[in-house]
Amino acid sequence: MSNWPIYDRASGTFPIYSRANVGEIFPDPISPLNATTGFQANLSPAWNDAFVSCGVWDHDLYDTTVAHNNLPAFGSYLYLNMSLMRLFGVRVPGMTPEAVDLQYFGDMPGIPPYESEKRDFDESPEATEKAGAWLVNDVLGATDLADYDTDRQTVEEIRKARPDMGALTDAELRARITSFGEVLRPLLRRHIEASLKSGVGLGAIAQLAEAVGRPELALTLVAGIGDVDSTGPSMGMWELSRLAADREVAALFESTPLKDLYGRIKESADPAVAAFADRLDAFLSDWDFRGPSEWEIRATTWGVDPTPVLSAVDRMRKVSDDEAPTAKNAQRAAEREEATAQVRALLAGDEEALGQFEVALNAAALWLRGRERGRTSCARLMHELRLPALELGKRFHESGALRSPLQIFMLFAEELDAFLADPGSFTDVLVEREKVYEDLFDREPPFVVVGQPEPVENWPRRSERAVEQAGVGTVIQGVPGCGGVARGRARVLTSPDDASTLEPGEILVAPITDPAWTPLFVPAAAVVVDVGAPFSHAAIVSRELGIPCVVSATRASERIRNGALIEVDGTTATVTVVEA
Repeated sequence: MSNWPIYDRASGTFPIYSRANVGEIFPDPISPLNATTGFQANLSPAWNDAFVSCGVWDHDLYDTTVAHNNLPAFGSYLYLNMSLMRLFGVRVPGMTPEAVDLQYFGDMPGIPPYESEKRDFDESPEATEKAGAWLVNDVLGATDLADYDTDRQTVEEIRKARPDMGALTDAELRARITSFGEVLRPLLRRHIEASLKSGVGLGAIAQLAEAVGRPELALTLVAGIGDVDSTGPSMGMWELSRLAADREVAALFESTPLKDLYGRIKESADPAVAAFADRLDAFLSDWDFRGPSEWEIRATTWGVDPTPVLSAVDRMRKVSDDEAPTAKNAQRAAEREEATAQVRALLAGDEEALGQFEVALNAAALWLRGRERGRTSCARLMHELRLPALELGKRFHESGALRSPLQIFMLFAEELDAFLADPGSFTDVLVEREKVYEDLFDREPPFVVVGQPEPVENWPRRSERAVEQAGVGTVIQGVPGCGGVARGRARVLTSPDDASTLEPGEILVAPITDPAWTPLFVPAAAVVVDVGAPFSHAAIVSRELGIPCVVSATRASERIRNGALIEVDGTTATVTVVEA
């Protein structure tokens, strides 16, 4: 049996790890089943493959004394290997370890400088030459996302062919949980490649904007680019919110508790409500995999519980038509075109620099789209692991072998066959394992780790943490996510399921934002996030939806009082408390 909680060994060669970036998509501890059949089991080797495909090193560089070079779990919380990310910055022409720190991790406190860990073999002319060829041909020279379009189609075919889980035998469900590795790992590799490429593209744009004396234009140049898959839920919910203006549909929203609303909508015989129900079900069919912490197959997604979707639609119902996300996107696109024209004018007469700018501009937009397309395809496929596990959990809960259906996710992959053969022998083990798992949610993992971290028992509890509230005049400095200025009341949320309290025009303040949060960006006037970087999910979607965004605003969600009047400047990355 695997150790629990999961505590992978840290590398002595590449010893610096961080929760930044990975904490956005995986804020919670990973379940045993997901670690050994899904996310960690496939993404860790995929990350290894992605670095190799970039030419920065070969597989023989990895530390063979550890199980996971790139995505270890400490106390069941996943970490990125920052040492390897920095080494990527060393070896790719035009990049630096410091640029990697800013682009991928934002403003992280307490980070040891790169010089403190520099290794004798870090600089490699041969690897830099190979990485340079990758940069020219695969990053800057790319013109389409053909591989990512193919991946999207592959996943859609798998989803369309999905069998009825209730009709499968226990053995067939168990086999399905572990049957997607050969498809998932290449998808995850291409997603990581796109993430690396988009970081390079953003870095090139930032350097060029700096060179012409207009560094503030860097993010504007990649705003409103369009065709970003992860904005799909926001656009779809907006359309639903317009349908909800019908008198009968609106009456249901206004008179029914959210937890009962889906059932009431489905029961109604009113034609307008039935039409709304059809559009809602079509939306849920497309986005059934989306939800808080959706990379965790134990997580509850919109297809399992549509309440968060209806909650977000309810918030959008109160937003006027002129605040439509398409209109905001068009405004950002116009600003991007204006910024592009300004840079072109400043580079006029320097054909070489102008050519570099055009290539970098195309690459930055292309790979931001690629990153979000790859991420969406991977999350869709992960849902296909979740569904058979949920069916197994339901069956064995009904038989009495599990105290709750979700305890199925407390199994490790190597225990599945033994569990099916004798489920009763696991009942007490899984109860205790789940208790430990649930306790981990209250532990605060260290943001940065150098070497092996302390045992999880020594980590502070979130429930016991005291943070001083920000008073009038306090300025919290973050990292720019999307430019613009907005003033409004702070709505501090810890979960996207809390959408019912967000009023149009308020400023969303959150500890972290994965894709399930982004529909809340539509009614919000601005977004402030405790963690993140310029190409994190919150920043990308904010630039598409056209609202100011500040990321890496350390502990903003704890320091800013709910209801406080604040001003957000996405260009200077400041959050100012106007009234506490």
